[in-house]
Amino acid sequence: MRILVVDDDPYIRKLIGIHLRKEGYEALFASDGVEALEIAEEGDLDLAIVDVMMPRMDGVSLTKRLVNQEIPVLMLTAKMSLEDKEKGFLAGADDYLVKPFEPKELLFRVRAILRRYQKLERTHTTLGNMQIDRLTFEVKVGEQVLLLPLKEFELLSMLCSRPEVVFSRDQLMEHVWGYDYDGDDFTLTTHIKRLRSRLEEVHAKVKIQTVRGIGYKIEALT
Repeated sequence: MRILVVDDDPYIRKLIGIHLRKEGYEALFASDGVEALEIAEEGDLDLAIVDVMMPRMDGVSLTKRLVNQEIPVLMLTAKMSLEDKEKGFLAGADDYLVKPFEPKELLFRVRAILRRYQKLERTHTTLGNMQIDRLTFEVKVGEQVLLLPLKEFELLSMLCSRPEVVFSRDQLMEHVWGYDYDGDDFTLTTHIKRLRSRLEEVHAKVKIQTVRGIGYKIEALT
């Protein structure tokens, strides 16, 4: 497992690296968000541990970019305010740890994220009675096979990769249409509406929820 540690404090980077390596993880290091993105583009990462306050690019902005690359994030911060936690989670962070922290707690949070995440690059995802195959671009609900238009498939695949996690409209637009897309976000609204309709028609036991003013999340129905 390859874990990227992003913090402008060299002592923190060294401390985390020592404990990660003791547990058998491969640790990579970056001192800011810009450097972290360069590393993320070079190779496969299983997790990023990201400090909130950094030069050049703050941790929240970095987290948004990493989430778009389907890399889970554990955020670190010296602050404890609810607003800071909200920003982190809305950016797509999987968990949140306040400095100073016990290395043992860091490690069990890392293990929990890796178990929960189970590598988004996996080819199959199951949620409710729905299965997604990223190799064939098929969505199977019960015995029915649903062939979605590519953009709708990418939206559904991203939402299902992390159930219950809120993806912002910007994150979804950037992931599916790219950073240079110059259309408006009405396009996203339209695709979500169509996707909901298709899932309802085949009685998928999932629900795409609108989180007002932020974006969307998906959850399994009981």
